[in-house]
Amino acid sequence: MDYAVIMSGGMGTRFWPKSRHSMPKQFLKTVGDKTMIQNTVDRIEKCIPHDNICIVTNKNYVKMIKRQLPKIKPYNVFVEPDNKETATCIGYAAIKLMKRDPEAVMVVLPSDHMITNTDEFKKTIKEALKVAKSENALVTMGVVPTRPETAYGYIELGRPLMQYREVPVFKVKRFTEKPNKTIAQIFIDKGTFVWNSGMFVWKASVLLKEIEIYLPELYDSLMKMSDAIGTQDEEKIVEKEYKEIDGISIDFGIMEKSLNVVVLETKLDWDDIGSWTALEKYYMKDDDNNVINGLCSLIDTRNCMIFGNGRLISTIGVSNLLVVDTGDILLICDRERDQDIKEMVRQLAFQRGFDNFI
Repeated sequence: MDYAVIMSGGMGTRFWPKSRHSMPKQFLKTVGDKTMIQNTVDRIEKCIPHDNICIVTNKNYVKMIKRQLPKIKPYNVFVEPDNKETATCIGYAAIKLMKRDPEAVMVVLPSDHMITNTDEFKKTIKEALKVAKSENALVTMGVVPTRPETAYGYIELGRPLMQYREVPVFKVKRFTEKPNKTIAQIFIDKGTFVWNSGMFVWKASVLLKEIEIYLPELYDSLMKMSDAIGTQDEEKIVEKEYKEIDGISIDFGIMEKSLNVVVLETKLDWDDIGSWTALEKYYMKDDDNNVINGLCSLIDTRNCMIFGNGRLISTIGVSNLLVVDTGDILLICDRERDQDIKEMVRQLAFQRGFDNFI
């Protein structure tokens, strides 16, 4: 049977100061009237039965999941005792589903993406499920790039799998992490690269075999947890094994090493809302190319993004700034440096007295 697995345990540090430990970005309304995770569920339930939609989350966010997603079945909320990166998160979901259904096929989705052409998304998921079942492969979804984006990873397309017509399918030639702008433009000009969307489809059994090959220590921990599922010691053993795991992303740990990876070349209108500037296309701009969300008074201000919180924000003679006011924190940042917000949060975590601000 087909299942959706939505990853919702991260904090989204690049969306600080709105995104905090107490309210990560997937639970925020960034565009429209629904939160990111609500939009993700709305999108995938057009492809997967609602009773088969699962959420993997941190123990601190279980109440928030119940509040924002009251229709999700309690047994479909998989609770991690700690955040140990996506390979652990997805592997844990795989063993939970395998106990329920040895033939489980997983559609793995982050909870913070924006996809506007939902019909294309539905077609893509349908084709990805078909490929995962027939090829016994790890399937990832690539997005045809529209700009030389430096915040995304890229996938180079290899030889095509000619039998798939709905959405083109290719063997993966290589993964490339976030390039600089020059390299990103070369990728686009070459025409054989797609953005790495971070969305995957595979049989749970196939994924676990790949973990056994490339991450054997993680596999051993997952098997110990699997043996404990349904017993009175399950929670204790899961917590114990999580403490022993060295976290690694699914991309670094599996996808970049495996020889059994294929990619769909999709035309999704997709954005990984991983930073404040990624919101730019979803807001109206004034005549000076400013995005204004809040009470503002501007003189000679251009190319700025300003998000207020009730207080008046006034700017004079500035350009290319990101300004975010949350009441207790005021962030002022060069728009080109918004990826460094993550480093700011990391520094605050090491400074005494700043716990309430992260």
